[in-house]
Amino acid sequence: MQINGLLQQLPSPIKVFIGSFVVILSFGFYTGLLFVSESSTNSPDGIEENYLGNEEDEDAVVMKFKKSEREMLTIVHTHVLSMSFIFFLLGILVWLTNLSTKLKLFLTVEPFISVLLTFGGIYLLWSGIYWMKYVIVFSGILMTFTFSISVLLVLLQLTLNTKTQ
Repeated sequence: MQINGLLQQLPSPIKVFIGSFVVILSFGFYTGLLFVSESSTNSPDGIEENYLGNEEDEDAVVMKFKKSEREMLTIVHTHVLSMSFIFFLLGILVWLTNLSTKLKLFLTVEPFISVLLTFGGIYLLWSGIYWMKYVIVFSGILMTFTFSISVLLVLLQLTLNTKTQ
């Protein structure tokens, strides 16, 4: 079965459906990033403070407390499941594009590694491995980069017209 370039050959109504899904998925993904920037200041120290608290900082504008184990397990569990599903669905669409196999492989496997490093890293940071905050930042940036590139490539391939109906 030939799937390379199949996305371009789909009927227009299906392309609109897929494009709508990718746009709404992106809205949700980037809204989540806005929440992260509001809650952890997008820095290694901000991430550490978000999960470990800032109770010792008397000058803190917002008092934060160390998250409980139950909160941490809920955060890790829900994010790993939902992000895996997001990247699985987007990955299927990437595999239907007319791109090189190596690029497709990177764009579809890397996000799963980043999800594991990001959310596993958050749990390890909470457990006391403080240098994981740098791994979290790097893997989060890489995950966002691969998501953005994948979305742009899928939307671009949807606009290429090889079959209309």
